[in-house]
Amino acid sequence: MSAIFNFTFVPWFRSVAPYIHMHRGKTFVVGMAGEAVAAGKLQHIAQDLALIQSMGVKIVLVHGFRPQVNEQLKAKGHAARYSHGMRITDSVALDSAQEAAGQLRYEIEAAFSQGLPNTPMAGSTVRVISGNFITARPVGIVDGVDFQHSGLVRKVDVAGISRTLEMGAMVLTSPFGFSPTGEAFNLTMEEVATSVAIALQADKLIFLSEVPGVRMKPQDPEGEDNPIDTELPLAAAEQLLAGLPAAQNPSDTAFYLQHCVKACKAGVERSHIIPFAVDGSLLLEIYVHDGIGTMVVDEKLEELREATADDVGGILQLIEPFEKDGTLVKRDRTEIERDIANYTIIEHDGVIFACAALYPYPEAKTGEMAALTVSPQSQGQGDGEKVLRRVEQRARAMGLDSIFVLTTRTMHWFLKRGFVQVDPEWLPEARKRKYNWDRKSMVFVKKLT
Repeated sequence: MSAIFNFTFVPWFRSVAPYIHMHRGKTFVVGMAGEAVAAGKLQHIAQDLALIQSMGVKIVLVHGFRPQVNEQLKAKGHAARYSHGMRITDSVALDSAQEAAGQLRYEIEAAFSQGLPNTPMAGSTVRVISGNFITARPVGIVDGVDFQHSGLVRKVDVAGISRTLEMGAMVLTSPFGFSPTGEAFNLTMEEVATSVAIALQADKLIFLSEVPGVRMKPQDPEGEDNPIDTELPLAAAEQLLAGLPAAQNPSDTAFYLQHCVKACKAGVERSHIIPFAVDGSLLLEIYVHDGIGTMVVDEKLEELREATADDVGGILQLIEPFEKDGTLVKRDRTEIERDIANYTIIEHDGVIFACAALYPYPEAKTGEMAALTVSPQSQGQGDGEKVLRRVEQRARAMGLDSIFVLTTRTMHWFLKRGFVQVDPEWLPEARKRKYNWDRKSMVFVKKLT
């Protein structure tokens, strides 16, 4: 085994291991668009879901079937009809949906039943169990449009799904529901996945979608690719959603985002929109720090916020031990009071457990993240990452292209989170003049675009 492989594998595995530990025993609901199967991605998705399950995650897979139903309708010479972003399911469309669902369930179960040869999961057995877990009701007539056999989720069989997951099986759910009288209703994958995630109080709701995520700004008319916002606090996602038109098709920003917001507001802490077109997107989103798509996260505003003058004493108390042991450069009370607007903090029950300051250098389109501190009482719980992400959001809002840190002891923490080391000569001129050459701090930079 080559030394180069050892050099790359060991730090990679160390960076992934905390996420493997963090997610063990958690419940994820994965909504897979029918377009993913149509695009030939099922085999790789099945491999990745089997790998994730093998690391102790309980998985509910909800499949969509939009293109498959449309294909059945086309073969019957029947037009697909939509309104209010939902399919109008007449008797022909209901038959087509049942045929498409049966075929898809067969393909998905087959994908998990072949031992996954020539993959990391070769020889594994993945038990997939389906069932009538969803009770539905009709959409009815909306604005004069009769949706006929289209339905909405009335109830989720939480006990049935939970028992199946505890048996070690993966639960597979089609976008169908049944009334107490046995009538079948065509549902949407997005609503089923969201309803199941809420009912189970799942740890994650993940949409494997046609879109790569939520963009920070509208797509450039000249085709310039704008970056995906990798994390949206719930409040910011609600604000964005309020300014968007009602979603009519999956490419609309609001289409998946509305379900992510609904889930987070109902207790699902994290909801994700990731692209099925990228091989391994599930693994990248779950086990890599920055992920690949957009995550909507329910961060309580009273916990993660910008600091005020009332927080100066708490910040001083938090950073003092780290100043004494030389981890942080000493800052006096006057300096913190003067710069308090630059600080982001995490507060629990009136006690500050983490903080960081952002000092912008607009002329260089960068900013320094300073005094990043996490209380020993909460280290290892992700507070440092929460503060880092909020600082990144503040920097982006200021139009900065990067942030940098100076450190003598915690370089590995920053390297794991996308920072790269640069020479101190890289620093903006104004910051270089204040650089303490005797302290020999290392400089690390993270690009934000």
